[in-house]
Amino acid sequence: MLDSHHHLWNYSAEEYPWIPAGSPLARDQLLPELDAATMAAGVDGTVVVQARQVLAESDWLLGLAAQSEVIKGVVGWVPLVDAEVGTELERLAPEKKFKGVRHVLQEEADGYFLRDDFHRGLALLPGFDLRYDLLLFQRQLPVAIKLVDRQPDLGIIVDHIAKPEIRPGRVEDDWKRGMRELAQRDNILGVKFSGVVTEFPEGPVDAGTVRAYFEETLDIFGPEHVMFGTDWPVCLLRIDAYRDWAGTVRELVGALSKDEQDAILTGNCRRAYGL
Repeated sequence: MLDSHHHLWNYSAEEYPWIPAGSPLARDQLLPELDAATMAAGVDGTVVVQARQVLAESDWLLGLAAQSEVIKGVVGWVPLVDAEVGTELERLAPEKKFKGVRHVLQEEADGYFLRDDFHRGLALLPGFDLRYDLLLFQRQLPVAIKLVDRQPDLGIIVDHIAKPEIRPGRVEDDWKRGMRELAQRDNILGVKFSGVVTEFPEGPVDAGTVRAYFEETLDIFGPEHVMFGTDWPVCLLRIDAYRDWAGTVRELVGALSKDEQDAILTGNCRRAYGL
């Protein structure tokens, strides 16, 4: 298995104010923890994704990746709205494991998606063979589609199935409508089946609803686009261990053909990121 999405951090409340104090996330999550988690789950490769919006995050993750045989790719952060961002991309892109860029759009107003300076930065990424990770909430799907349409040459990977407003026992119509529209775009390279458990309201995570979202995602995007990801360690807010989510996804793909299973568990991530 190839995990398309996880994070690492040296925990401090100042640098990670979004992490709940006293939660399982409020401690260091570094290479020893990653190695133990992936080994227990039978995962042999990962893509690590930025968790801080500072340029130093990209360099720090690349430094960790250089020490790790497990980490195959890095999705970092650069100041895409900065007129001089090309200089940083010229520096980072030659790094073998630097595969993509992400900005935390879920925290931005809709207008940010369409800013000219933001799109000037996005337009540079294809020239450096870099992808863009699209992080958004379900309610942002309409403006996200406009972003995708303005960047037809940019390979885009959708994080966490666009964070649906999950209600146990149903699949949201607005989410389905937006995702079906998004799936028509040729530059959508993949969609990560990750970050699902943390979108549930308080109470138990309903396995039937998880399956319903998986099957709907598979129907919309096809087995050639869906990618396994854990969103570890964030997923620990709702489940006990990394291996639990890996086991869930193995079970979800169990009825598919071997080729489809291989695509979702490894091949789509490898292709989308050029690993």
